[in-house]
Amino acid sequence: MLKNTAYMKTLILSCDMGGGHNSAAKALAQWGERNGIACSIADTLSFISTDFSKTMSDLYIFTTKSNLIKVIYKTGEIVPRSRRVKSPVYMANKIYCKRLCDHILEGGFSSVICTHVFPAEAMTALRRAGLLPAGLRTVFVQTDYDALSLMKDLEVDGIVIPHPHLVEECVAIGARRELLYPFGIPVSEECWQHNDRTAAREECIGILSGEKGIRSSADWYLIMSGSMGFGKTGELIRTIVDTEGQNVEVLAVCGSNTKLLSRLQKDFGTVPNVHLLGFTDRVPLLMDACDVLFTKPGGLSSTEAAAKRIPLIHTAPIPGCETDNARFFHYHGMSYSTTDTAQQVAVAHRLCSDKKFREDMTAAQAANTFPDTSENIFNLL
Repeated sequence: MLKNTAYMKTLILSCDMGGGHNSAAKALAQWGERNGIACSIADTLSFISTDFSKTMSDLYIFTTKSNLIKVIYKTGEIVPRSRRVKSPVYMANKIYCKRLCDHILEGGFSSVICTHVFPAEAMTALRRAGLLPAGLRTVFVQTDYDALSLMKDLEVDGIVIPHPHLVEECVAIGARRELLYPFGIPVSEECWQHNDRTAAREECIGILSGEKGIRSSADWYLIMSGSMGFGKTGELIRTIVDTEGQNVEVLAVCGSNTKLLSRLQKDFGTVPNVHLLGFTDRVPLLMDACDVLFTKPGGLSSTEAAAKRIPLIHTAPIPGCETDNARFFHYHGMSYSTTDTAQQVAVAHRLCSDKKFREDMTAAQAANTFPDTSENIFNLL
């Protein structure tokens, strides 16, 4: 536990570009507030304008679907590491530095945590310009299991990475070793609570009482397509139904993608063992209730699943960092990763029937996730 926290006031900077960064910010704020630290979360790009933030969020969705996001981040790798030549991402994030600095000074913040690289670049620009108050500490939290090339640009007090095995990879791309802290990815405290499956199922049945009947005795497959509803959810559900028939219950969470939900309702609305949900804040409960989770390999959502110790199958990733996430989890035995839906369903079936296979995976999750991440980050500050 931290001591002498009364003086601490922390600004947590996120970006509304995918749900993971915001979820990490909320997890940090949750821990901070429960331990006497005043925390405030801000959407970094809203310092330009809320309309600009919304535009960038929409652009992010477009670039991820069209594979342009990988090209954008790669620009950080093709620019020489020089004080005179900065990456285009760094230059773009200097735009709102004055407003961000004013917010920090007016708010009296003693520390800043960045859960996205954009605000970390802005804080770097402010530090280089000598505009930050004396004693203010800044930490960047990487929410994917990869070595982000833009790390080499950052001038912060610490870079928190998801795992010790990523240290050498980060150093190889130019990050300073003395700034790297392999503390993990912060997730909500609910994800670390391992609740009784029978009780969780009863609560889920109560939530879904207005839907089709759901059998507590069957195997439950949970499908999550991320906060914005990416992936081949329809194809996966079809494969499960064709392969497993009525032997399993399928719960599919579509996030905020109302078009996906509408399409799935049209295709599977009359299938008795397929249960469709839109956005929900009960994901930890659903994980407690289900036997297997199918999800795209977002860094935050994958860490939440590993914290919950639910057998995990990674589906088609967004090219770039999510490909690295899937590779990292699969290599460490924390998930099974394949883009073939038939293979995904076959592995799910084995996870339900092969106790050792299931226990080996959840043991690997326990060995490679860190429940003290948030505490260690605040200790670092």
